[in-house]
Amino acid sequence: MNQAVIDSLATRADFRAIARWVEPRSTVLDLGCGDGALLALLGEELEVRGYGIEINDAGVLACVKHGVNVIQQNLEDGLRLFEDDSFDFAILSQTLQTIHQTAAILRETVRVGKQCIVSFPNFGYWPHRLSVVKGRMPVSKSLPYQWHNTPNVRVLTIEDFEALAPEVGIEILDRVVLHDGRTVRWGENWRGSLAVYRVKRS
Repeated sequence: MNQAVIDSLATRADFRAIARWVEPRSTVLDLGCGDGALLALLGEELEVRGYGIEINDAGVLACVKHGVNVIQQNLEDGLRLFEDDSFDFAILSQTLQTIHQTAAILRETVRVGKQCIVSFPNFGYWPHRLSVVKGRMPVSKSLPYQWHNTPNVRVLTIEDFEALAPEVGIEILDRVVLHDGRTVRWGENWRGSLAVYRVKRS
């Protein structure tokens, strides 16, 4: 496996959770795929076939280096290129919080994917709450940017996502909440720093 992929896997706890849910030899659309590391990993381990969508020039070039099929496009423009149920899995891996049109993108994601996987940093994690109480925006492993240079335009909690899901026509099939790569089994909304969901159109 490419060393860059291994390095990305080591720093992205959600990749393992995602890989457990993706079926071998399935078709995958990775929305906001970054450097293509997740698709490269899934291709290597599960022989998936798929495409990434990425707007950033550096990300697109990295995808090409990883041998990942990539389309350079702004997700905010929607997914009109794809018909309903075009892919077995559509993935939003730590992309949701970077999007302005959150509800619209979620609807589009479950439209083009028969099943979908969504992961995001949980703003309800207790050190994040404590940081806000102290008067500062949180900076952590799951939210590594300062307020003035963050790519994140939304902050959400596990409870926020679960409240929004039925409003946008999403059925939650499964969930895993993580912190430092370990599964959090109680007090998830305040003890977990990263949430990963398997969903479909309701």
